[in-house]
Amino acid sequence: MKGEFEFIQYIKNSYGFNAIGDDCAVLPKNSDFDLVVTADLLVEGIDFNLEWAKPEVLGHKALAISLSDIAAMGAEPTWAMLSLAVPSSLWETDFVKRFYEGWTALAAEFNVELVGGDISRSTERFAVDSIISGDVPKGLAITRSGAKPGDLVFVSGQLGGAAGGLKLLQNFIGKDLNKAETAKLIERQLQPTPHVALGRELQRSKVASAMIDISDGLSSDIHHICEQSGVGAELDASLLPIDINLKSTFEPDESLSLALNGGEDFELLITVPEQNVSLLTMEDLTRIGVITSNINVVGLTNKGRRTELDSSGYRHF
Repeated sequence: MKGEFEFIQYIKNSYGFNAIGDDCAVLPKNSDFDLVVTADLLVEGIDFNLEWAKPEVLGHKALAISLSDIAAMGAEPTWAMLSLAVPSSLWETDFVKRFYEGWTALAAEFNVELVGGDISRSTERFAVDSIISGDVPKGLAITRSGAKPGDLVFVSGQLGGAAGGLKLLQNFIGKDLNKAETAKLIERQLQPTPHVALGRELQRSKVASAMIDISDGLSSDIHHICEQSGVGAELDASLLPIDINLKSTFEPDESLSLALNGGEDFELLITVPEQNVSLLTMEDLTRIGVITSNINVVGLTNKGRRTELDSSGYRHF
């Protein structure tokens, strides 16, 4: 297989798993609501590094990334299941207790109830399996497949900060990690904010045609929308809301690359029919492009030059 997304497509095509393709699975619940469910697996050394991620911070992030998937469907989070694989070296400390302190602090913010899970021993690395459920009005979850040519592309917040924070943590030589700008980038990497309220507001207002959270990177996630919707997109680099702290810490070309491909900002990327744009009342949304009929082709205009934007965000394989 070429990569994880190609393998997912292979599974769908081979076994008819056509429900796969969004941030969450959408399941029938009752006459008023659908149930949305997401699962995330985090593995030490791949998804996080215990050299810089304190257990409380890791607990926060483990829940935040799953809540971001719930937000991307326009749903209200409800319950969670959490499974851990713990090496003996960590079990014999207060690591797991502190992990749960960080997890439960964020869960309390969003009224998420822990209803089950599992704990197992790991031979070497700490791993987290996070399952989160939410409710969304029946038939009204915002998926990746509703974008149409002519829709405008918007993104929440600022881009590239989390990737900049990760780069600082991985290679801090010559960088002052105590500066306000670098500290804020590191915080964006270690303690992301899930935009649940914004997702709910977009769902209630019915202005968005498609939505996804930016976890793999803007370049990858706009491609996910295009593939699921059967469309293309044109983006304008001059419109991208690049993190102000990123721009003050890295060179312009590197800042743009991190904003496009870095991932883990967990901002919301949405498409909006032109007739609905005047109905957007949410603050902190920036228009960055337009949806086209050029299927699976994403263009980027930068300083008057147009190139095709490849899906260059994070991939496990």
